[in-house]
Amino acid sequence: MNILDVIEKKKNKKQLSSAEIQFFIDGYVNDTIKDYQASALLMAIRINGLDFEETLNLTKSMLYSGEVIDLHSVEGYKVDKHSTGGIGDKVTLIVAPIVAALGVKVAKLSGRGLGITGGTLDKLEAIDGVSIDLTEQQFIDQVNTIGFAIAGQTQNLVPADKKLYALRDVTGTVDSLPLIASSIMSKKLASGADGMVIDVKYGSGAFCKTMEVAQELAEIMIKIAEGFDKSIVTVLSSMNNPLGRTVGNKNEVKEAYDLLLDPDHADENLLNTIVEVSTYMYEVASKNSHEHSKQAVLDVLHSNLPVEKFEAMIHAQRLSNEQVDINLTFEAKNNIDIPATEAGYVKAIDAETIGHISLELGAGRHTKEDVLDFNAGVELLKVKGDYVEVGDIMMKIYSDSAIDPSFVDKAQNAVEYSSSPVEKLDAKVVLKSKDLL
Repeated sequence: MNILDVIEKKKNKKQLSSAEIQFFIDGYVNDTIKDYQASALLMAIRINGLDFEETLNLTKSMLYSGEVIDLHSVEGYKVDKHSTGGIGDKVTLIVAPIVAALGVKVAKLSGRGLGITGGTLDKLEAIDGVSIDLTEQQFIDQVNTIGFAIAGQTQNLVPADKKLYALRDVTGTVDSLPLIASSIMSKKLASGADGMVIDVKYGSGAFCKTMEVAQELAEIMIKIAEGFDKSIVTVLSSMNNPLGRTVGNKNEVKEAYDLLLDPDHADENLLNTIVEVSTYMYEVASKNSHEHSKQAVLDVLHSNLPVEKFEAMIHAQRLSNEQVDINLTFEAKNNIDIPATEAGYVKAIDAETIGHISLELGAGRHTKEDVLDFNAGVELLKVKGDYVEVGDIMMKIYSDSAIDPSFVDKAQNAVEYSSSPVEKLDAKVVLKSKDLL
């Protein structure tokens, strides 16, 4: 079999056999297929797509390209959570300790940033001394003792996805539903969880630009999960506006930690999202009603247990055993205030634009080799639904590098105003696997 023949076949919109997909995955993992050849096939897939059979075969090939974690030694139901990526999406850092505080084990393998969207691993590494490189045994032990772990893929766990994930980020092939679905589900299945909740984002700051596309992605992932006898809930939520009030790395971790410390003063949309996602995670695991599960989440959120879980996770994943305080204070070398240009209610703050600004400030990567500026990012002082006067500070942008003055106009142009009040909260749509209906 020849990789050029496989590329040519998909370029001509023909279905790839399971053997051809397996050949591609094996070759790329073993370095007999080069980055430029894999890039060509990824672009052909991005343009011409994969049908469900191809997508399922790709998921299986990626899943079994390395080891699969066996969580049978972890007591109780294990639930996983994933987001398809968004601007300011720090949900994992909040829901994992909440659900763990309810007694449900959360085994979470996360990724790095893709395109303009941030990655949970990058955010965790913004905390001084924290490592996301856990061995399988460390991962299992931490889930057993603390209730949750957030780690990166080891070299032996879904190595095909680890390589393809980084390549897609720099080859313009991120926004492909089959590639997104197979990437997410291969990791989720490899992590060994019993059930999962997927937060599928749609809108300007997401890969899925419309709810219809997000629903199509959700339905693909549900079919894959059902094929492996796994319970799954997909929550479709808007990413037309950034989620929460921070976009970056260290500032997002601080917002997540602050929410756990004081949920009553958190951003409304972020709080609404984490309550919904946490509720479905607990519902999948406990099989309790949605109403009962939501009340349990609200009760534990207003206790100190999630904070204790979060801090325990940070201390457990520190390279040093020293029990130092979690320090999330930071001050970038450069910062600029962005004033409002109109009076009225904030109708929208375009998430895609804010994501690009954050990327250019240094919070994201253009290439696999780029080093992140953990202090770089955007802080929103006003969000959708807030009333502002001309000159009010809408947001701050900051970076340890010099800031291009053109970012001021870009940031101001991202804001849309309304003379009438605007609803703050975004509606969500939920789709479930058959066993949960």
